[in-house]
Amino acid sequence: MLSPFVELRRQLHQIPEPGFQEFKTQQLLMNVLAGLPQERLTIRTWRTGILVHIAGTNPTKRFGYRADMDGLPITEETSLPFPSQHPGFMHACGHDLHMSIGMGIVSHFAHEPMKDDLVVLFQPAEEGPGGALPMLAAEELQDWKPNQIVGLHIAPEYPVGTIATKPEILFANTSELFIDLLGKGGHAAYPHQANDMIIASTQMVGQLQTIVSRNVNPLDSAVVTIGKMEAGTKQNIIAEKARLEGTIRTLSADSMGKVKKRIEAIAAGIEASFECQVSIDYGSNYRQVYNDPALTNEFMDWLRSSTISESVQLIECTEAMTGEDFGYFLAEIPGFMFWLGVETPHGLHHAKLEPDERAIELAIDTVTRYLLFKSGV
Repeated sequence: MLSPFVELRRQLHQIPEPGFQEFKTQQLLMNVLAGLPQERLTIRTWRTGILVHIAGTNPTKRFGYRADMDGLPITEETSLPFPSQHPGFMHACGHDLHMSIGMGIVSHFAHEPMKDDLVVLFQPAEEGPGGALPMLAAEELQDWKPNQIVGLHIAPEYPVGTIATKPEILFANTSELFIDLLGKGGHAAYPHQANDMIIASTQMVGQLQTIVSRNVNPLDSAVVTIGKMEAGTKQNIIAEKARLEGTIRTLSADSMGKVKKRIEAIAAGIEASFECQVSIDYGSNYRQVYNDPALTNEFMDWLRSSTISESVQLIECTEAMTGEDFGYFLAEIPGFMFWLGVETPHGLHHAKLEPDERAIELAIDTVTRYLLFKSGV
């Protein structure tokens, strides 16, 4: 028999929605919340997100747990019997599991409250345009801001039963990158009368690849990737426009600034050499996930010494170049994030991602027991 939170995950998996359009997701979660004991619950909605406050029995602190909600524009290719019912969208980053775990935590403390208060945040738009920063600023959260916050992210590469984390930087600073080039189109037979943006854009891609190898300290880490390129309309027409889309990732905020400065210098050079116009849009920018060292070490020590260590293997991992807007929460509220093993051969954002659902109950048990430990129970 399936646990109610595995069943919830399967329902959520079928209704992936883009950022700030999680209307069905919000309604499903609200329906589940309505079935829980209400004595200690106060529920607020914010845009397509939900904030759930659970009153403690004798509170002196307020803890927080955050779960992201949105899906990705990916056509699902799994073998699951409960696939996405929204064509072109999929929960390919585990947010369906994150929400189910969050609901399991709410349910546990709605039935058996701890001493301190708890706020569980169901946050929209993690994949973009970014929901953490506006949620932090929302009026609905101001009198509920936690003293400490915890988040998790599924990790396909680790077996079920594994928790991986580290003090300080866990995830990188990230920025989207959109570059538009505008020149002069013309007939393919008369290239001297036109200004070819296919040539200009390929030259720019080549120069962008020198930034990390020649402008970033070899002891630092950075990535500049162009993942999409659009140009031209027909084989015998010289392209007037071109568009590059990519991502920037760095382990330090200082390196992010240097990389962007170098991109802008390259753009100016392309404009001069090809007599064209180049515009840059950095889209959504996510702050590094910086785990509070004292709290992270305390959590790791607790995992090692607690009876939960019998079912959980702790790994101190290295930094990842993935991005997560949970970093904005950690910039204002002490806390940490950890990886949760779900053992599947396909990685995050893959159309065939099939996380092992056994991780759901393990995560609920781990987080609830940790919060009880922190609350002095």
